[in-house]
Amino acid sequence: MFGNGVVGILSETVNKWERRTPLTPSHCARLLHRGVSRIIVQPSTKRIHHDVLYEEVGCEISNDLSPCGLILGIKQPTLEMILPDRAYAFFSHTHKAQKENMPLLDKILAERASLYDYELIVGENGKRLLAFGNFAGRAGMIDFLRGLGQRYLSLGYSTPFLSLGSSYMYPSLAAAKAAVISVGEEIANQGLPLGICPLVFVFTGSGNVCSGAQEIFKLLPHTFVEPSRLSELHKMETNKARHGSKRIFQVYGCVVTAQDMVEPKDPMEVFDKVDYYAHPEHYNPIFHEKVAPYASVIVNCMYWEKRFPPLLSTTQIQDLMRKECPLVGIADITCDIGGSLEFVNRSTSIDSPFFRYDAITDSYHEDMDGNGVICLAVDILPTEFAKEASQYFGNVLSQFVTNLASATDITNLPAHLRRACIVHEGVLTSLYDYIPRMRKSDSEDVSENSANSLSIKSRYNTSVSLSGHLFDKFLINEALDIIEIAGGSFHLVNCHVGQSVDAISYSELEVGADDKAVLDQIIDSLTTLANPTKNNRFANKISLKLGKVQENGSMKESDPKKKAAVLILGAGRVCQPAAQMLSSFGSSQWYKTLLEDDFDDQIDVDVIVGSLYLKDAEQTVEGIPNVTGIQLDVMDSASLFKHVSQVDVVISLLPPSCHVIVANACIELKKHLVTASYVDSSMSNLDDKAKVAGITILGEMGLDPGIDHMMAMKMIDEAHMQKGKIKSFTSYCGGLPSPEAANNPLAYKFSWNPVGAIRAGRNPATYKDHGETVHIDGNNLYDSATKLRIPDFPAFALECLPNRNSLLYGDLYGIGSEASTIFRGTLRYEGFGEIMGTLSRIGLFDNEAHPILKNEERPTFRKFTFDLLKIDNADPNGALIGEEDITKRILTLGHCKDQRSATMTAKTIIFLGLFDQTEIPTSCQSAFDIACFRMEERLSYSSTEKDMVLLHHEVEIEFPDRQVTVKRRATLLEFGKTCDGKTTTAMALTVGIPAAVGALLLLTNKTQTRGVLRPIIPEVYTPALDIIQAYGIKLIEKNE
Repeated sequence: MFGNGVVGILSETVNKWERRTPLTPSHCARLLHRGVSRIIVQPSTKRIHHDVLYEEVGCEISNDLSPCGLILGIKQPTLEMILPDRAYAFFSHTHKAQKENMPLLDKILAERASLYDYELIVGENGKRLLAFGNFAGRAGMIDFLRGLGQRYLSLGYSTPFLSLGSSYMYPSLAAAKAAVISVGEEIANQGLPLGICPLVFVFTGSGNVCSGAQEIFKLLPHTFVEPSRLSELHKMETNKARHGSKRIFQVYGCVVTAQDMVEPKDPMEVFDKVDYYAHPEHYNPIFHEKVAPYASVIVNCMYWEKRFPPLLSTTQIQDLMRKECPLVGIADITCDIGGSLEFVNRSTSIDSPFFRYDAITDSYHEDMDGNGVICLAVDILPTEFAKEASQYFGNVLSQFVTNLASATDITNLPAHLRRACIVHEGVLTSLYDYIPRMRKSDSEDVSENSANSLSIKSRYNTSVSLSGHLFDKFLINEALDIIEIAGGSFHLVNCHVGQSVDAISYSELEVGADDKAVLDQIIDSLTTLANPTKNNRFANKISLKLGKVQENGSMKESDPKKKAAVLILGAGRVCQPAAQMLSSFGSSQWYKTLLEDDFDDQIDVDVIVGSLYLKDAEQTVEGIPNVTGIQLDVMDSASLFKHVSQVDVVISLLPPSCHVIVANACIELKKHLVTASYVDSSMSNLDDKAKVAGITILGEMGLDPGIDHMMAMKMIDEAHMQKGKIKSFTSYCGGLPSPEAANNPLAYKFSWNPVGAIRAGRNPATYKDHGETVHIDGNNLYDSATKLRIPDFPAFALECLPNRNSLLYGDLYGIGSEASTIFRGTLRYEGFGEIMGTLSRIGLFDNEAHPILKNEERPTFRKFTFDLLKIDNADPNGALIGEEDITKRILTLGHCKDQRSATMTAKTIIFLGLFDQTEIPTSCQSAFDIACFRMEERLSYSSTEKDMVLLHHEVEIEFPDRQVTVKRRATLLEFGKTCDGKTTTAMALTVGIPAAVGALLLLTNKTQTRGVLRPIIPEVYTPALDIIQAYGIKLIEKNE
């Protein structure tokens, strides 16, 4: 049955609250059109998506999954659900030889089945691709805030938290967030009672769980403080009370790391993270003294194992409560029973999420009243947001299903899927052959009789402790192989396994050999494993501790922060904001929540800006830390290859014609590339080469194209997920002067050479309007401008011009066959099109060489304009021609039909200096050259003026099932910024920042799809939009 293309979806049976599904109906619909022949779904009355929704997209509903070659679930199925000769994928929790899960593994082996574990599907950087951690943090935080409101009420305080519901009570994550935002607004307006302030939330952990919890917390008015400032904060708030303040209008957050939890026993030593993980016995706990006394709430999101000191022991919390510390509650989102919080000795359920622990009497209670702290310890939190969690999970899983469903030979699978296969056709794969060895040597299976101990069997022995990524990187295999190949033996004394790919695992072995030389060889080989070569110093992330030998083989990192490098090619205005953003990564707070990375595993980014002229590069990087300017000519292959080879990601902000040269270098050197330019055929043709090289070429990461794609696809994908149909899509974008800078007749200015902008105004356009395809000739484009008012900004008097071929975007966005209206337009202030159209008819934009400009004697601008307007005057230098005369002449020649337009055109001609009596430069050989010369001169921004970028989408969505039509709109408005006398244009910000974001997504491996991409897939646009907004570019989304 393996590889027959038929997929089954299990009904979840572990918990009544488990409503998640590995694939949603929308995922199934796509898969049925992409290589999966059938999908059979076991019926479920509690699954978040009803059975009928699966049937509507072509799935079959049946309890019988026997026709399926691949069967998918979330949690472990019962043993009876395992069928012979089938492939299964779910969270099995078997790859670390967890004893309680070995019956399931034995059943799969006995049935000759195959097993893929979601936990083992990891990207190139070792980060898990399939996980729910973010949703656990989000749901846990919302549930706790609700309980916090109830607890404070029992203590005599009414707070805005009381209005919150549990996460599962909201129809969506967005609705839950909206409720938290409402609570935040009430705190900001009405404040919190002084008796519970400062309300301090202390967060532990650094992965997705903590990221999700902080995401919710940050919806409240908040300030983050360093652990070292908690004492100062309490004194400050106490002083406020003494001076008559009655309420506090914000909450406080504090993120603690291992350095805030322990300190070296030796006062002469400083904290070292790697050393702490390898030798926790060298450290004393300090959290209960330095942090906990000031915490109102502890949000525990960290992984912990028994060899480490507890975060809070029972004795420590009892001591804290006797001292009347402000601690009111514990949100143990990790649900590590009896773990880092010693007194959390039980898990709770979604419908009864809290218990109360009275530390003074060491007693547990099920109510909210009385002394003590409330504790939340729910172990199935992500299912509270079953819809979004399933969608998120399925977005990733669906990328692998076609391969898994057709696989008969796992050697043909991509590497990340091969590594995730624990069992293939009833046999453990080679990566997991350590499992029976570990089971065999399990300390519980060894007799307590000393005759069976290893020390009696082997003449020489020592204890060996291994910690690090032993299982997710299969280093345990290498360690056991070293022991057995050398002729030694081992006995597993202790084993603690990390519960996520970010967590450290720990194994303690007793290793023995009859020959001292053999034991020495084993120790040497294990030491080599723990200490990679200089060129591969971060590869293993494993620490070694030897018992009797007393030698430390742990790998030491000189710097806990990783280093990365980005090369930006170009030195225009766009480069500076891109360089500034990248250089701040790792030292700023904005990225932590949004990239969901390990906060303790930060990345410092060194930025190199390369330009043809060193002076330009140095001017671009002036004043930006960690950024260097260099001279680099991309046409010099040796120089280009040298500098590309030294970085992780390249951003090309060069002219589009240069991108292919840079892209080919990146492919050869296996480096990612980001551009802000359109992906043309020359770039698209590199898709296969980029995939083979294992790199991503991410194009169109600017404003238009770029942010426009991302905002559009977010709206469209959300509508499709809700079974909506796009009836109309209209998009408008423009770079404009800010209102105070629109101080000329055209109400327009150029931040760079106007040649491209003027030529764009002569391009033909095509769009679809209510089912009818409309073609606009390039010569008539300006005349096709229509008035436009944007609802969120009604004061802007705007107009739009059709922008090239809008129909291409129907295909790109997947709405070409369903939308009756598809229109993309360029924004200008009202009147621009009339004036530019008139200037065009006058002949000012003609590109042919003009006869009058061929003479050796250069004409004046006035004389040339006289010629264009056919003003016959023997002495043009002496003619007194004013605005009224020019207006009449324009009307007489038929270039304009109404007085107002003719007058505005006359004002523009005068403003541009086209009646000046100065000679035309010899560089101008055509009317077009003269127009560009004068516009660049007269329509440029002064040093104090700012530009503006406005992007606006409107989508009309029809929901056939509900028989309703909804309008949604998304708007971006950004102004240029001035800092220390230097102005950065809005256009440079909105092009440069997305390009930098693209590089960050690749550096942090958030974007893992390889090949030539645009930002139209959720993997790119979802985190990118979050980061762009966090960095300060505001996006407004509204429904009508």
